[in-house]
Amino acid sequence: MSDIDHVAVLGLGPVGVEFVEAATRAGRTVTVVETDGEQLRRGLEALADSMAAAVSAGALTEQARSEALDRVVSSTEPSELGKATLVLEAVAAGGDAKRAALREAAAVVGADVAIITVTSGQSVTELAAAVPDPARVVGLHVPSTGSSSRIVEVVRGLASGDAVVGAAADFVGSVEREPVVVDDRPGFLVDSMLLPYLNDVVQAYDDELASAEDIDVAIRLGLGHPVGPLEMLDRIGLDTHRDTTALVHEATGDARFAPPPLVNRMVAAGRLGDKNGRGFRSTEETA
Repeated sequence: MSDIDHVAVLGLGPVGVEFVEAATRAGRTVTVVETDGEQLRRGLEALADSMAAAVSAGALTEQARSEALDRVVSSTEPSELGKATLVLEAVAAGGDAKRAALREAAAVVGADVAIITVTSGQSVTELAAAVPDPARVVGLHVPSTGSSSRIVEVVRGLASGDAVVGAAADFVGSVEREPVVVDDRPGFLVDSMLLPYLNDVVQAYDDELASAEDIDVAIRLGLGHPVGPLEMLDRIGLDTHRDTTALVHEATGDARFAPPPLVNRMVAAGRLGDKNGRGFRSTEETA
């Protein structure tokens, strides 16, 4: 693999913005390619706002913010990916769009350039099959825990080569995240353990075993967790949890991942958690 000094990010949704900021703050030149001009504008605006917030919080100096933004080059043309020594595909749309983006990247970058696909749950093995040499493709998955986390899962597809897995892990480490290498299986590592746990908690609440507040207190103080599970679900978003656990349930057939009936009812009623102020905690407060 080439030395990673020039990163290209394809797709500038929220995840793309996060990695662009992390890479530029780590001193790398980043070429951003977003074929939708309006999304490119919104993404660059979100990037500038995020860095401004970091300055206000004292996490970044004004000079560092200015220098980081100066390292960003933006384009709507996929051909601009060709300058990169590592490509990170962060297209927010579904599998077909991601496969098309991976094909575009593979067609213009050097043969020794690692291609990373950021997946919310899609199989890295299936996505990598879209390119002529799937050995150069590896996945990244940022677990959705409802709070800031330094963990990033480096997902090894069935064909992913050792060099590309190592390059992805090195990149994650260089942007001050903690890489965890996992196999490409439904739910990967964190979600495969977290989702059944959250589903069990929801069922306990639905069975009136305890109030939402008492469940969260018991888990925080009894098990030493930094946040209670129902508060975590409110932060994640009930619709996000439903969609994520349903995807793993569909792939595995494992009943532990089936979305709890209460979650389905709450989403249908528009109770999505913190994103609209109506979730498990507000349900009890307004009952």
